[in-house]
Amino acid sequence: MTPTILVVEDEPAIQELLAVNLKHNGFLVVRAGSAEDADAAIRAALPDLLILDWMLPGQSGVSLAKRLRSDERTRELPIIMLTARVHEEDKVLGLEAGADDYITKPFSPKELVARVRAVLRRRMPHLAGDVVEIGTLSLNPATHRVMAGGQPVELGPTEFRLLLFFMSHTERVYSRAQLLDEVWGDHVFIEERTVDVHIRRLRAALEPTGEDSRIETVRGAGYRFRA
Repeated sequence: MTPTILVVEDEPAIQELLAVNLKHNGFLVVRAGSAEDADAAIRAALPDLLILDWMLPGQSGVSLAKRLRSDERTRELPIIMLTARVHEEDKVLGLEAGADDYITKPFSPKELVARVRAVLRRRMPHLAGDVVEIGTLSLNPATHRVMAGGQPVELGPTEFRLLLFFMSHTERVYSRAQLLDEVWGDHVFIEERTVDVHIRRLRAALEPTGEDSRIETVRGAGYRFRA
């Protein structure tokens, strides 16, 4: 899965620099020049990470970050704040607004990409491309291979994405609606019961390995993956 980065920057030259470097490093890029444009982009499809300029026309990046953190849909969205402000109190303000990291202008494109990868690895490991291991299960996002006890496990594309998300977000209960948003995409409109079908398929595929018991049904709430 290729991560989508929303770049919110009102200076065209900097926006172009960010977009070119991110695309060169394998990311999908969506651009916005204001908080209002960012809102529209996020409503259309939730990105995987937000690079947010502090100084924007109209609403500031700090205000937008605070608002995103207060909304259940965008609460977990990773945010990297980009700004010319260099004082410690400004950095603290940005982090307290909900930013996961803070980069000052001028910046090194290589450092920016490294920080993007670091934030994704920390906040959304299923997008970082690292091998995920729990118990006898080993999942490689790059090769799309799943092993259990040294034996391959055959999964369909949706079951693979579902297992990748579960293994990267253990112990927390997710409702069907949340799983649809996270695994299928929040701009896809399908029945919530579709989740149950794919959960059954995933459990059936894992049953011979004994790892199917990690997928727990939480009555009235959803599903949890036990670590």
